[in-house]
Amino acid sequence: METTRFLLIISLGLVLTMIWQAWMEDYGSLGAQKNINKPQPQLDEQYDKTFPLEAETNAPALSVEQSIAPRKTHDIETTTAEKIKVTTDVFDLVINLRGGTIEYASLKKYPVSKKDIDKKIVLLKRKEQNDFYLIQGGVISKNSNITPDTLFISNSTNYSLNGNESVSVPLHHVSEEGVRTTKVITFYKGQYVADIEYKITNQSPDPWVGRVYAEISRTKQQERESRFIYTYTGAVVSTPEQRYEKIDFDDIEDDDLEINASNGWAAMLQHYFLTAIIPDNKKEAHLYYTRKGGQNSYIVGAATPTKEIIVGDEDKLSHRIYVGPKEQKEIEKIAENLSLTVDYGIFWFIAKPLFWLLDYINTFTHNWGWSIVLVTVILKLLFYKLSAAGYRSMANMRRVQPRLVALKERYQDDRAQLNKAMMDIYKREKINPLGGCFPILIQIPVFISLYWVLLESVELRQADFVLWINDLSVADPFFVLPLLMGITMFVQQKLNPAPMDPIQAKVMQILPIVFTIFFAFFPAGLVLYWVANNILSILQQWAITRSIEKTGASKAAK
Repeated sequence: METTRFLLIISLGLVLTMIWQAWMEDYGSLGAQKNINKPQPQLDEQYDKTFPLEAETNAPALSVEQSIAPRKTHDIETTTAEKIKVTTDVFDLVINLRGGTIEYASLKKYPVSKKDIDKKIVLLKRKEQNDFYLIQGGVISKNSNITPDTLFISNSTNYSLNGNESVSVPLHHVSEEGVRTTKVITFYKGQYVADIEYKITNQSPDPWVGRVYAEISRTKQQERESRFIYTYTGAVVSTPEQRYEKIDFDDIEDDDLEINASNGWAAMLQHYFLTAIIPDNKKEAHLYYTRKGGQNSYIVGAATPTKEIIVGDEDKLSHRIYVGPKEQKEIEKIAENLSLTVDYGIFWFIAKPLFWLLDYINTFTHNWGWSIVLVTVILKLLFYKLSAAGYRSMANMRRVQPRLVALKERYQDDRAQLNKAMMDIYKREKINPLGGCFPILIQIPVFISLYWVLLESVELRQADFVLWINDLSVADPFFVLPLLMGITMFVQQKLNPAPMDPIQAKVMQILPIVFTIFFAFFPAGLVLYWVANNILSILQQWAITRSIEKTGASKAAK
C-alpha cells in the first residue's frame, strides 16, 4: 500500500509541478516585465516607433520616426528576391537577399524521426504568412535604414565550407545618401553559432547616427509533440537582474516588453531546440524587446546602443546568433545563463547534478538506456536506508495484518475501541504506521528532477537502448516497458499489506492497469527509469519482508 501511495504522490508531484510551471508561464513573468503600456502602432506603419535606449556614446538617441515597429502580416510573405544557399557540416541554410533574412535552417545531424533519417529538423522556415520562423534584422539610423525589405546584392548564390573552418556570406547595400553597408554572416565548422557583422562606411554629407538590431520572428506552434507531455514554447530574455524570464506568446500579445541591460540575450525556445540573439559587447547596455507582429506573429529581439560615425569614417556593429539544439555542454560556453534554456523546473539545482551523473556514466556505457538504469541503481543505493525504513514499516504492518483484521471484525461497531486496540498493537510491536511516508517525501524532489532531466535533455533524443527501443524520447512502440511497469507495480502490491477496507482494496487492484495505460504514452526513457526503480524496490522490499517474517516466526516458535 505504501508503494502505491508512493506512486500516487510522485504522480501528484509531477502534475503539481506542471501546473505551477504553466501558471508561472502565464502570470509569473508579468511583474518583472518593464512594460511601456503605449498604444500599438497601426499595422501599415513601417519602423516608426521609438526604443528609448540611452546611448553608450555621445551620439544622440534616434527619433520617433526612425525606430522599430511590428511588420504587417503580408510583409512576411517574401516578395521575389534572389536567395543564397549556405552549406556547412551542421546546416543547410537559405538567406534571402531581401533583408538578409535567414529564412531556412535545417539541422543536418538531427533527423525528424528514426523512421525517416533523411528528413531533418527544420528550425527556421518560411512557408506561408501563417507559418514562418525567421531571423531578421537591420540598421536603424537618421541617414538610412536597413530593414527586412531592403534589397542587398551578393557576389554569389552558393556558399559552403569546402574544407575550411568557416564560411562568410557578404551582403552589400549602398543608400541614396551614400552610406555603404556590408552585412557579413559567418558560419563555423561544427558549430550552431553564427556571427552577424554590419560594416558601415559613412560617405554621406552628414554624420551617421544609428544602431543595429536583430530579431526572431515566428508564428505560434499549433501542434504539440504529445498531449501528455508539456514543454515550453515561447520567448525568453536573460539579464543579470533576471537570469531567465519567460515571455510566452500571450504575454507578447498583451504588451510590449522593453529592458535595457548589459550581458544578456534573447531567444525563442521549443522542445529540444532554440534560437538566440547574443550581443558581442557584454559591457554595453542593449535593448531587449518583444513585439506583436501581424496575425499569429511574435517577435523577440535585441538592439545595440546608438553610435555615431563621422563623415568619411567607418565602424562595425555586430552580434551573434545561435540556431540549434540545447546541447548543454555547448550552449553554456556561448553565453552566460544560456544553459538555463534546458528547463528543469523548480528542482533544477537537483536536476543539473543528475544530468551530470547521467552524462558521466554515458561516457563509459555509450548507451543512454543503460546509463538511466545505472543512475537508478545509484539513487537506490543513496536512499537505501530511507527506503529500508519504509519497507520495514510495511513488512511489520503485513506481519500484524491478520490481527488487525481480527480486531476490525471484533470492534466493527465501535470505531473508538478499534482505533485504541490498533494503537496498542502498534505500540507493543513498535510499529509506526506512517513510517514509510517520510522517506518517500524526501525522495520526491529527486524523482521529479530526474523526470525533467529525461524529458528535457536533447542528448537523449533518438537515443538507442536495446532491440526494438531505438528512441528513448518517444513511447515504446510495442508497449513492452509500460506492461513491465504494470507487472512490477502488481508484484509490489502483493508484497504490501492489503488494505482493510474492501473498496480501497478494489481501487488498489485496478491501479496497475491505470498506470500501465497512463505510462504507455510516456517516452521510453522515463518508463525505463520507473521499471528499473520498481524492480530494485521489489528486491529490497522482498529481502526486508522475508527477514522480518523469519524473525517473527522464530519469536513465535520460542
